[in-house]
Amino acid sequence: MKKLLIFFLSIHTLCAFAQIERNNQSALTIEQIMQDPAQWIGTSPSGIEWSDNSDKIYFDWNPEKDTLASLYAYSLKGKKIEKVSPEEKRSLPGRSQNYNSTKTQKVFLRNGNIILKDLKTGTEKQLTNWLERVSSPYFVRNDQEIAFTKDNNLYTIHIASGLISQISNFVAGDERPEAGKSKQEQWLEQQQKELFVVLNEREAKNKARENRKKAEEPKEPSKIYTGKKRVSRLALSPSGDYLIYSLYQSANGAKSTSVTHHVTQSGYAEEHNARVKVGSPQGSSELGIFDIRNNQTVKVNTAQIPGLKDLPGYLSDYPDRMPKDSSEIKNRPVNITGPLWNPGEDLAVVVALSADNKDRWILLLDPATGKLELLDRQRDEAWIGGPGIGGWGFSTGDMGWMPDGKSLWFHSEESGYSHLYAVDIHSKKRTQLTSGQFEVSDAFLSKDQKHFYFTANKVHPGVSHFYRMPVGGGEPTQITSMEGGNEVTLSPDEKYLAIRHSTGNRPWELYVQENKAGASPTQLTHSTTTAFESYPWRMPEYITFTAADGATVHARLYRPASPEKQGPAVIFVHGAGYLQNAHKGWSSYFREYQFHNFLADNGYTVLDIDYRGSAGYGRDWRTGIYRHMGGLDLSDHVDGAKMLAEKYDVSPQRIGIYGGSYGGFITLMALFKQPGVFAAGAALRAVTDWAHYSHGYTSNILNTPAEDSLAYVQSSPIYFADGLKGALLMCHGMVDDNVQFQDIVRLSQRLIELGKENWELAVYPVEAHGFTEPSSWTDEYKRIFKLFEENLK
Repeated sequence: MKKLLIFFLSIHTLCAFAQIERNNQSALTIEQIMQDPAQWIGTSPSGIEWSDNSDKIYFDWNPEKDTLASLYAYSLKGKKIEKVSPEEKRSLPGRSQNYNSTKTQKVFLRNGNIILKDLKTGTEKQLTNWLERVSSPYFVRNDQEIAFTKDNNLYTIHIASGLISQISNFVAGDERPEAGKSKQEQWLEQQQKELFVVLNEREAKNKARENRKKAEEPKEPSKIYTGKKRVSRLALSPSGDYLIYSLYQSANGAKSTSVTHHVTQSGYAEEHNARVKVGSPQGSSELGIFDIRNNQTVKVNTAQIPGLKDLPGYLSDYPDRMPKDSSEIKNRPVNITGPLWNPGEDLAVVVALSADNKDRWILLLDPATGKLELLDRQRDEAWIGGPGIGGWGFSTGDMGWMPDGKSLWFHSEESGYSHLYAVDIHSKKRTQLTSGQFEVSDAFLSKDQKHFYFTANKVHPGVSHFYRMPVGGGEPTQITSMEGGNEVTLSPDEKYLAIRHSTGNRPWELYVQENKAGASPTQLTHSTTTAFESYPWRMPEYITFTAADGATVHARLYRPASPEKQGPAVIFVHGAGYLQNAHKGWSSYFREYQFHNFLADNGYTVLDIDYRGSAGYGRDWRTGIYRHMGGLDLSDHVDGAKMLAEKYDVSPQRIGIYGGSYGGFITLMALFKQPGVFAAGAALRAVTDWAHYSHGYTSNILNTPAEDSLAYVQSSPIYFADGLKGALLMCHGMVDDNVQFQDIVRLSQRLIELGKENWELAVYPVEAHGFTEPSSWTDEYKRIFKLFEENLK
């Protein structure tokens, strides 16, 4: 009977899918748009790099639809593209490239060995030939030596002589003192010294020999015992006198989750370890200094950092946990990263981030004393983040020394948008270099250090352009001109731009342009297939609407050629939360973009919103979801539905919603908390309870469950499942190690216990968070289309 029931259910599903296919009014099919994108769309160029002499652009590409992409090169002289030969590919520099102070030499790794290249002559010199691999080579000591890391220790190699010196001596484990002698042994030894002169004379000679040997032999670096901590980020000062290092301590007692794989090569179910859950104990890092001249370590005292006792604002919601007096307040733990060494003197800049994500300090470090001085503090009662600043991870990568060596440039969201600032390390005077209601990212100094180059969405939140600006600030000059997405790689001689450009309906292609404002770009690649180009892909309409709280919301709109009066509509919710999708470039959601064209062909109006929490719109938009996911981010979609009904003649009773990951979460909240607004929703790989998601992401936005339970309860769909009214489809990969399968299983049990019947769950046994199999994509989107056809038509 059970087998017969499964047979009839399968026949019913197949028939339903077949009926949906017959109803399709589009030239596209779901099978077509969900197939392998390399075969159907084509492969855009990626991994753009210039040759050292700026005469070639190297990039990964696959115009021939091979199994894997290959390396290609465009010659500026020959003006043609050719596949790079294996011999030329082997001769190219590897990763970890660094330049000397005059940019006449560079050092890099090839096959794990150190290569020195003269950029004027193009000649190379291999400095090591080891089976063991090294990492992170860079110039030190007036460019006369190269520092590198091997086996968790730092070494230098003298370029002229080839002499290799070990600088650090890190030893795993704890120092073990020599075993002490018993009182009986000490008494006998003392008696011998008192009775026999010859023993005292021999001991004196032995000590003299040891002292002479120590004086004549090179001084061995002092052992630095690391216990159970892991050494990382070894950075030698330019003078070679100081070494700054990080020690990472893994969390104790952090319980990992596991993911069960049912479809395996062995035929047995297999358990795979995965991440910990939010609120679990976290690892920590500390900074250390090794004074090489004095052969001793210097302690960095983080208690010097101002504001360590400042309490987060959310504690006001828990008055019973507020300390009664300041003596009860402990210093908040911090993690420090860096250093960024001053090129002219032994001073370094480090960055500290509080473990509660509320503070970022930029600090000047004196390696001789371990003293820290504050250069800038950015505090955010939500969490630190934004372009060039950090958020989910932080570093010194988006800051640098100004040409005078006395000031530091960096990013800050103090104005509400990520902008460039400079601070004098002596006077502590700070200067804002860029300003306006736009975001600056990917900043760096020109070769002559007279200008900044950076990317910004100055003309429109959804358009990125490349700019040049005087190093002291001023009006930026826009260099790129094509509307859409522009990813620029500047040539080493700074005469040309390699531009990866896309539009809302055309994938990324490679262009080259002179580094001049107003110069015309030349398209180099043509990557899309004839089959893909045969369909007239819509350019999305870029619209704005006003949310209930007065905020301006940016969105993409797709409309049928002849919209039905009081017709159906679908709202798409992008994932990640902090991501921008209503931009004017090619979407990373390219399958969904095609599906939206398919829906529009079938009579649906489709809206794609950059809701509260999305990237590209500044600090207040980014943190608008703090302590309440499913608050303003959900109401933006409710307001979008209202706008569709009022402005685009959409029936308020015929609106659906769907999305994956964060988009799946919003879909659940929409159907649970806004009954009647959405007739149907498809929640894909959805977070159902934020207390079961990862720490790095969730603790920024909601703090931790034990510390801020109110935020988790009001933000998690599982608490609102009783409100389900519309038709709900849930789809989830069973081996998802990001939003784990347990999440959707727990919600399913909740819906069962609540007696809800208007929901279904489709599971995908071999899929993780990002689906890879075309068959899975096809099945999922056929189910989504069927959901909308049955409930919105």
